[in-house]
Amino acid sequence: MKKIRVAYVCVHNSCRSQMAEAMSKILAPEFFEAYSGGTETKPMINQDAVRIVKELYGVDMNETQRSKLVDELPQELDVLVTMGCNVECPFIPCQHREDWGLDDPSGLPDEAFHETARLIKEKILSLKERIEKEDRLLDQVFESDCWQIPKPSVSPFFHQVRRGDQ
Repeated sequence: MKKIRVAYVCVHNSCRSQMAEAMSKILAPEFFEAYSGGTETKPMINQDAVRIVKELYGVDMNETQRSKLVDELPQELDVLVTMGCNVECPFIPCQHREDWGLDDPSGLPDEAFHETARLIKEKILSLKERIEKEDRLLDQVFESDCWQIPKPSVSPFFHQVRRGDQ
């Protein structure tokens, strides 16, 4: 199966969306091709978020990522995740869209960043599990002898999942 192209979007692309991009690459690098973007940018990634991700996962987001606009996201996405910014996000074509409703920990103590990281990890793993479950169900249905048609490349989860070699 091809990697799932997922983009995380929030207003400034400086904290939650950056954490989600980095954590997707850490937690499921074989499964997700992760990106992030914002409707606006800040000059740098939130340094508390950088410190917490480095503390938890050993990755320095200052070296691996930068604040980007949504215009820099790939044109074809499988999944778009909005982080819960309470603003209207621009239309970005994708197969599946969901909002994670995460509070921005900026300016709060480290505990808030740790909780945000915990929630992001939980949601990334849940998203991966839901996608894998849909794919397994399709495999089971189309492996039965009663179907006389080839298995489609369409998943109910995405409406369209591209299958094949990476």
